[in-house]
Amino acid sequence: MFHKTIHALIATLAVTAGCAQAQNVEVREAWARSTVPSQKASGAFMKLTAKEGTRLVGADSPVAGITEVHEMKMVGDVMKMRAVDVLELPAGQTVELKPGGYHVMLMDLKTALKKDSTIPLTLVFKDAKGLESKLQVQLPVRSMAPDAAMPAPGMKMH
Repeated sequence: MFHKTIHALIATLAVTAGCAQAQNVEVREAWARSTVPSQKASGAFMKLTAKEGTRLVGADSPVAGITEVHEMKMVGDVMKMRAVDVLELPAGQTVELKPGGYHVMLMDLKTALKKDSTIPLTLVFKDAKGLESKLQVQLPVRSMAPDAAMPAPGMKMH
């Protein structure tokens, strides 16, 4: 009986610590790109700001068979995309996951991502002490970024 009580207490403390750590990261302007019925991959984008130095170490969503954090960057004259194991979130600095940069890849989609629906996404973080936490967000599905309709200052739309 004593061992069961100790195990229950340890489990409760672990869940509480995970919830507190997840509150360390603010998620803003999150969205996922809509797909057509036969499309098997899409991306999720957002702005992440951590109160304390944290790392994004993974993601998961029930709409995808594979969910990974990816980076797109130019290597010479070629745009390359690769999975990253860790995305550093420096304290107080906003890290943007956006098309053409860091993003969450949703691959082996189980269903089309329909515009104006929402999908769940769980982000997995590790703090400086190595404690893992999870944060679930609901992503609105859109055909383009929320501010994509407005050109940046000095840019023209064609």
